Amino acid sequence: MVTSPDSPVAPAAPADDALTQLCKAAGDPLRMQILRVLRHNAYGVLELCQIFATRQSTMSHHLKLLANAGLVATRREATSIFYRRKIAHADATVEQFLRAFYRAVDQLAVAPQQLERIDAVHAERSASSRQFFQDNAERFEANQDLIASWRDYGDSVERFVSEQVAGERRCAVEIGPGYGDFLPYLSRHFQRVVAVENAAPMLAACQQRTAEFGLTNIDYLHADSSAAVLPSAAADLVSLNMVLHHNAAPAQIIADAAALLSAGGSLLITELCEHDQQWAQSACGDLWLGLAAEALDEWCAAAGLQPAASLYLAQRNGFRVQIRQFTRATAAHH
Repeated sequence: MVTSPDSPVAPAAPADDALTQLCKAAGDPLRMQILRVLRHNAYGVLELCQIFATRQSTMSHHLKLLANAGLVATRREATSIFYRRKIAHADATVEQFLRAFYRAVDQLAVAPQQLERIDAVHAERSASSRQFFQDNAERFEANQDLIASWRDYGDSVERFVSEQVAGERRCAVEIGPGYGDFLPYLSRHFQRVVAVENAAPMLAACQQRTAEFGLTNIDYLHADSSAAVLPSAAADLVSLNMVLHHNAAPAQIIADAAALLSAGGSLLITELCEHDQQWAQSACGDLWLGLAAEALDEWCAAAGLQPAASLYLAQRNGFRVQIRQFTRATAAHH
């Protein structure tokens, strides 16, 4: 049917409006680069200003446009607002478009100077976290128990591993073992265990605590997750137990952990769900107020891992703990 120029135009469907707004908001070189940088981490306005060497008013304008279009989500962490990419959408068509769009965005190169500035931002975050653990190694356990004590969720973690983690039991790696609460279980069920800790006082406290158990198959390494001294032999299990919310770049530590896994190996993430109790940052050195399950899914997928089993626990004081298993496909390669 041919319509005349005066015929009324049919109203746009909700998906049409959303897609139009997305395309308008993304149609700028700087905003495209912002979305690229937000692939694996969340950043505050001042951090993004540092990364892109731009004024705060300019950056705030671009972020507002991206947020209004639904391309970024915001999250308050203490006194700062952090921005991350947003994929989930109520309309399946829009979400499908977003996933395809981000796959294209992620092919964009990040300028070397921006990579250097990103590293500088992460270094500032990490220095703050390390200093907290250097200064509070003796008090950390008492403060941490106010949020989530191993006594409250440890049995669930161990039962989860026994029931869900299949395959070989040759080597387990725990990154950030804290005081070593999980190590006795790992020592009993794996031939070799490697405990990796980047804060020397915490590593010393861990060794002192576990010495009473007479565990003879554990290697203690003062290193971070990307250190070359980590074992070249593939791990059947890598554990990140309440580690990521202290880490400046959670996606990077997940990628490091995934690189250690054997084919068919499991990454075990025990982590706080998102919460709004800001006192945890000053009391426990938390960089993030928990982490969204969707963010873990995205970061693990980028690291070549597949979601497996999950368990969510209700905790006291309003905190919730998520226990997540991700596996490396048997046909995958490092």
